[in-house]
Amino acid sequence: MGNGVQEHQGPRALTQGEVLPLPSSSQTEGFKQSRTVVKSLLCGAFAGAVAKTAVAPLDRTKIIFQVSSNRFSAKEAYRLIYRTYLKDGFFSLWRGNSATMVRVIPYAAIQFCAHEQYKRLLGGYYGFQGKALPPIPRLLAGSLAGTTAAMLTYPLDMVRARMAVTPKEMYSNIMHVFVRISREEGLKTLYRGFTPTILGVVPYAGLSFFTYETLKKLHAEKSGRAQPYSYERLACGACAGLIGQSASYPLDVVRRRMQTAGVTGHTYGTIVGTMREIVAEEGLIRGLYKGLSMNWVKGPIAVGISFTTFDLTQILLRKLQQRGYFP
Repeated sequence: MGNGVQEHQGPRALTQGEVLPLPSSSQTEGFKQSRTVVKSLLCGAFAGAVAKTAVAPLDRTKIIFQVSSNRFSAKEAYRLIYRTYLKDGFFSLWRGNSATMVRVIPYAAIQFCAHEQYKRLLGGYYGFQGKALPPIPRLLAGSLAGTTAAMLTYPLDMVRARMAVTPKEMYSNIMHVFVRISREEGLKTLYRGFTPTILGVVPYAGLSFFTYETLKKLHAEKSGRAQPYSYERLACGACAGLIGQSASYPLDVVRRRMQTAGVTGHTYGTIVGTMREIVAEEGLIRGLYKGLSMNWVKGPIAVGISFTTFDLTQILLRKLQQRGYFP
């Protein structure tokens, strides 16, 4: 009381007519930006999971041919799928899909979210904030998004490739793959094939996002509708996947060979050396483009589903927010 120490008092009650101060514009903008990032991450994760699960049997079959010297054909791919089904059952066609989900969910979440942020940053830099970016920044945003996602999730891609090409007895689960590779081949093995991955993802992600955004923009200008129908989004995404994956496919083959070298008996070291060995053993087209025809089926489907799911999920969340289901 009289000792000069002021007693702690609780929150002061508001007097009549007094209102709480509103948050500053910077706080409001920061909250909106954080909410946008979270929504992009959720939508991207869901889009990646749906797309990859839909094409998992084809993806697994493609990887098996990519890492072997067996000649690829549609007939041989069908035989492999059928033999796998007879020997191990229907769900064995999705072997490695759990590892794929562990990898693709963060990869797709980061990639889509990064793409939205790079578009915002580049739009502000070039004076196109809130508008469609011009071609070069549009291509750059996609390449940067793919590179960011690949750098942050690469070891998971290595694990997924190993599980796809090995029998169940070799690796029992995802953690077993990490532990066994670390013990028997060293931690550096988890990043084997990283360079061709980055070199491949730059044109792949760049051209995929660029093509999808460009086709949507052209469609809006032609049809007069701001939002295309779902089947039109799928078509735009399919074209994007076809162009993006065709441009980077040889590096995808090299990446898979380097990732699985520890279980296939090869000692692939460099990108050029791996390419030379593949071409010497199997030829240029049959080696570096092995499985491309299957990728022309799988890739457009996966990319189309992914882009469409991302857009539609964003639209759904926006409508739910407008109706007051969440702030």
